[in-house]
Amino acid sequence: MTATRPPTPAPAPTMRPQVDRVRRRLRLMLGPFWVVPAIWSAASVAFGLLLPQLDEVVGSPALLFNGSADSARSVLSTTSGAMISVTGLVFSITIVVLQLASSQFSPRVIATFLEDRVTQHTLGVFVASFLFSLTVLRSIPDRGSTEEGVPELAVTMSFLLVLAAVAMFLAFIQHITQSIAVSTVIRRVGTQTRALLERSRERRTTLPDVAPELAALEGQTVATARRSGYVDSIDAGSLCRTAAEQEVRIEVLYPLGSFVPEGATLALVHGARADPAWDDRVSACVRLGADRSMEQDLTFGFRRLVDIAERALSPGVNDPTTAVQAIDELHDILRRMVRETTVVGIHLDGDGIPRVLTQEWTFGQYLDLAVDEIAHWGADSIQIPRRLAEMLTDLEVASVPEHLPAIRAKLAHVEPAGGHLR
Repeated sequence: MTATRPPTPAPAPTMRPQVDRVRRRLRLMLGPFWVVPAIWSAASVAFGLLLPQLDEVVGSPALLFNGSADSARSVLSTTSGAMISVTGLVFSITIVVLQLASSQFSPRVIATFLEDRVTQHTLGVFVASFLFSLTVLRSIPDRGSTEEGVPELAVTMSFLLVLAAVAMFLAFIQHITQSIAVSTVIRRVGTQTRALLERSRERRTTLPDVAPELAALEGQTVATARRSGYVDSIDAGSLCRTAAEQEVRIEVLYPLGSFVPEGATLALVHGARADPAWDDRVSACVRLGADRSMEQDLTFGFRRLVDIAERALSPGVNDPTTAVQAIDELHDILRRMVRETTVVGIHLDGDGIPRVLTQEWTFGQYLDLAVDEIAHWGADSIQIPRRLAEMLTDLEVASVPEHLPAIRAKLAHVEPAGGHLR
C-alpha cells in the first residue's frame, strides 16, 4: 500500500500576494507602448520649467553654455527641429519592423516588439529632447544679443539630451537589426515562456497532487461573463477568500487561454443561491482580455512558437530550419515540464477546505499543442519528423512515469527515416 501525500492547505496570509498584485498592476501600467515615452515627455516638460529657475542658484560654471540669448535661441530651435525629424524616422523604422515581424513570423509576436524597452526609451529620449528644447525656448527673453537672463543650465542640458539621443539612436539601430533576426525572435518567445513556467511553479506548491474529497454542498448558481474575451489570468487567492467568506465552492469552467463569449457561464458556485452579485464577484477575479498575453497563460507561449514554425513551413516561405529552431525551444520548455507530475486544480483555504476549482492543462495537452500542427505541416519535410522524433525520444528518457503513455503515443506517429507521418 503506497502512501499518498495529503492535500497541502493554502499557506498563511503573507505579504507575497499583495506584492504580486502590486507587481502585476505595475507591469500592466507600464505595458502599453506609449507609457515610457509619455513619462519621458512629462519629465522633460517639468525639467524645462524648473531648470531656468535654478540658473541664479548654480551661477555660471565654466562648463555651462555661455553664449548670448540669440545663440541660445538658435541652439534650442535647431535642436527641437532636428529631434522631431529624427523621431519620425525612428517611428517609421519601428512600424516597418512590426510589419516584417507580422508577415514573416506571426501577428502574435508583435507584442514582444511593442514591449521592447530599447525602442520605447529611444522614442522617449527623442521626444523629450524636442519638448525640453521648446519648453526652455519660451523662457529666453527677447532682448537682442544680451547674455542677461540666458538659461545657461537649461541650454547645456538640452545639448546633453542631444548627445543622449545620438547614443540611443546608434543603440537602437544595432538593437533593431538584431531583434528582427529569426533566432532572436524565437529565443525571446522561449525566454518569456520559461520565465512564466518558473513563476507558475510557485503556484504549484499550493495545489495538491491528489484530488481531495469534495463535500456535497446544497444549492448551485452560475456566474456569467460580463464581457467576451480570453481568460488571461485567475486570481485564485481572491476567489478562495470570497468563497470562504460565503462558505461556498467556486468552479471556474474555462482554462487559461480559452475564449469566453459574453453571457456564457464562466463559473459554477456550489452551495449558493441565485444571486446576480456572483457575476461581479467572479469577474473581478477572472480577467478576460481582448487579446491573449503571457500574464499566466503558458499555452500562449506554445502557440506563438508553433505559429512561427507553421509560417516557416508554409509553401510561400519554405524554411524548415526556422521551424526546427522553434522545435528546439519547445523541446527545452517541455523537458522542464516533463519531470513534474500533473497537479489538481483544487485550491484550498487556510483551513484546508477546497474552495476553488480551476481547469488545469495536462502535459498531454501541452504535448498535443507543441507537436500535432507542426508534424502535420512538416510531414513532407526531411528535418521536421526527424527533429520531432529526437525531441520525443529525449522526453521519454527524462519523463516521470505519469507522462510516458502520452509521449510514447505521440512518438509512434512520427517516422523520422521516411520523413512522413504514419
